[in-house]
Order: sequence, then C-alpha cells, then structure tokens
Amino acid sequence: MTVHSTTAETGRKPNLFHFTRAPRPMVDRADGIYLWDKTGRRFIDGSSGAVNVNIGHGNHVVIDAVKRQMDRVSFAYTIHFESEPAVELARELAKRLPNGLERIYFVSGGSEAVEACLKLARQWAVATGQPNRWKIIGRMPSYHGITVGSLGVTGDDVLTKTFEQMGQPMPLIPAPMVHRDNDNLSLEQRGLRYADMLEAKIIEEGPESVLAFVMEPIGGAATAALVPPDSYFARIREICDRYGILLIHDEVMTGIGRTGKFLGGDHWNCKPDIISLSKGLSSGYAPLGALAATERIVGPVIAAGGFLHGHTYGGNPVACAAGLAVLGEVDRLGLIGNSAAMGEVLKGELEALTKRFPFVGDVRGKGLLLGAELYADPVTKTPLPAELSANVRLIDLAFERGLIIYSRRVRGGPFSDNFMVAPPLIVTREEIGEIVSVLGDTLEALATELDLPVNR
Repeated sequence: MTVHSTTAETGRKPNLFHFTRAPRPMVDRADGIYLWDKTGRRFIDGSSGAVNVNIGHGNHVVIDAVKRQMDRVSFAYTIHFESEPAVELARELAKRLPNGLERIYFVSGGSEAVEACLKLARQWAVATGQPNRWKIIGRMPSYHGITVGSLGVTGDDVLTKTFEQMGQPMPLIPAPMVHRDNDNLSLEQRGLRYADMLEAKIIEEGPESVLAFVMEPIGGAATAALVPPDSYFARIREICDRYGILLIHDEVMTGIGRTGKFLGGDHWNCKPDIISLSKGLSSGYAPLGALAATERIVGPVIAAGGFLHGHTYGGNPVACAAGLAVLGEVDRLGLIGNSAAMGEVLKGELEALTKRFPFVGDVRGKGLLLGAELYADPVTKTPLPAELSANVRLIDLAFERGLIIYSRRVRGGPFSDNFMVAPPLIVTREEIGEIVSVLGDTLEALATELDLPVNR
C-alpha cells in the first residue's frame, strides 16, 4: 500500500469515487505487460495489477468474447436462468481441478469467493448433524479477503482489529515462515513442525468445535510468495482427515497458472475439500470468482434446502464469458508452461540482485509469483527500522521509474518489509530483463536514500 502526500499537501481535489489520499496518474491504455497514462508515460506491469492480469492486457480474443456475449445477453439472474457461458466455464474449470472438485459456484471476486467457502463449510456441518463445528483456523500472517467474514480468518492486525467486534475472529496458527527459523532442523522437519501446530490448535480449541482450516498453498500479499516445505502439505491433509475437518485452499492469487501449475496446491498433489478462485480466472477483464467443492460437501447442503448465500452478479454471463475465454487463452498460449519457465529465469535474476544488494534476501516463490524481503541483516533476519518504511519507499521509487511491483507490510505477525514481482504470464525473457534492470536501478536508489550497503 503506497503512501503519498495528502490532498491538502498537494492541493488536489479529493477523488470522488474512492477513499484515499493517494493521487494517481490517469490511465489511458494498456497492452501486453504495459500500461500508459494520459501523458503517454509507460509503466511495466510487474505486479499484473493486483496479481490478477495473468494473460496480460489488451487480449482481443477475450475482449471479442465479452463483446459477443453482451450482444446476446448481459444479465440474467441465476434464480431465473442458467447461461451457456456459466455452464461451459464450470465444465472447463472442473476438468482442470483435482478429481472430485466439480461443484462450482460463481461470485464476483476473491473476498466473495472466500466468504462463500466459509459459509458453505458451516452449512455442510449443520446439514450433516455437526452444528457445534464453527471454528475455522487460519494462519498468522495471512490474507484471505476484506469482507468481515474473510477478515475473521485473516492474520493481519492492521486490517482486522478495527472490525473484530463486528465479526468473529478465528483461531490462528503461525504461517510456515521457515526462512526465519534459527534451528538445526531440516526443511522437512520444519514443515512437519509447522503442520503439527494445526493439530495442537485443534486440540486446544476442542476438536468437536473445529470446522475447517484455510490456507494459501503459496503465500500471497501477507507473506510475499511464501513456499512451505514439501512435508507440510501431506501432514496438513492427514491432520484434517484425522479430526474430520475440512481443508480449504485459498487459490485466489495462486490459481489459473500463476505458479507454473494450474493451482498452487498442484505442486504437491494436495487435494482440498473446497477451493476459492478469482483474480487470474478472468484476468481483470470482468469481476469474477468461484468456489469449487466436492459432492460430499455440496450434496448435503442442497438436500437440506440449498445454499444460504447469493449475489446479484454471481454467474453473470458476461463475466463467465470472459473467464471461459481466459481459460482458452491460457491453453492456446501455453501460459502455464511459460509461467514455470520464465519464473525460473526471473527467480535467478532476483537471486543475482541479492549479491549486488545484500539487504535483499530470501528470494522465494514458484512460477511468476516471486517475492523477497528487505533486511538490515539477511543472515540474522534483523528487520530494517520500521520508521524507514522501506517497502513503501521501494514501491514508490519503482513507480517513479515506470515499474509497478507489489508490497504490503504485515505488522500483525513477524515484522517484514517484503515485495513481490509477479508479471503477466505472457512475459518474455527480454521483458524480464527490462523488469530486472529497472528493479536494480530502484534498489540502487533505495540504498542511496537509506544508506544501505551495495556491492559494486
């Protein structure tokens, strides 16, 4: 979240359509991995917007599909009608998801998708005679959305504290931030140790009261592409099965090829009970999200009277037409393979930057979801002084140089200044070189401004 001068300081009138003190350039057009403002200045979209523009900007296959659908019907309420785009998109999604996750429910975004997952899980418990199960365990730090319900399982005090009285904060366990651990354990042992924290929390809360565990397979905004050890996933699944609780994967950021697999969880063949999807599902061409679940979960809910949930724009024909076209482009352009290949290139370049800039460390991630941290000392993991707001300054300096990258400091957990580089999945080797060059110039400027060490 970039901090800019206030309206009073700039003399600029407040923007009428959003609540912020951050003046922004007026966007004019976008194509591929680039955007231009009204002055003609070009920006490299090194964050894919909010890590959602997976297929890049200006894809006319998707634009034409949206136009065709709007010519036919732009809205039909799902209580009254089904639409071909929604039916086809559900079918195409089910083909790509782990076996059995074939019941699809469409919403308009990631927060809505997570909220729907939580409500479906609760209704399943009630429908199957387990009304005492209501606690959904999350992780600290984590981010699962901005609605009151999704904030309840989010581990970020800055976002959650204000709204605690309005919702129900849920139990949290530490995210597997093994890169900060100072012990003699192997990565496999660390993964098991963090997974076993789930079992300890279940026992502490009372197994009969715990409904589900929600996690991002690979971290997003809160942990900057955190990748747990391989051992973590099988143990988590085993613990959920042992206590009869549901495993919910939040794939809002990691899904639709972002990490070099269709889903982030596919790297470990870890099958959850419920999945939330959004962001890359429509690649920014229309508001769209989805819940995917097994018949074991959905069947009892339907038999008990139906899903007590719904949104006016859920399953919107235009949004689903966009999503269907996006999936087609992911396949046609080979974007999952390109994400894996170009992700390796970009990760290598980011690791090379850590040699030049020793205050940058812990490069991590998979595919084109990559992150790193800024430290006073990467060896001891000593953070930079909070008052420097180093991650905010890094984002500002990059933007001044025409590069958009992603960062959000999470204070409600291990303190961190992290950033993510996550360009569209269409990115080429040459464009990666351009991104890394500007990022290098940005880190050089940050080092000069904050008096940080540089190896020249």
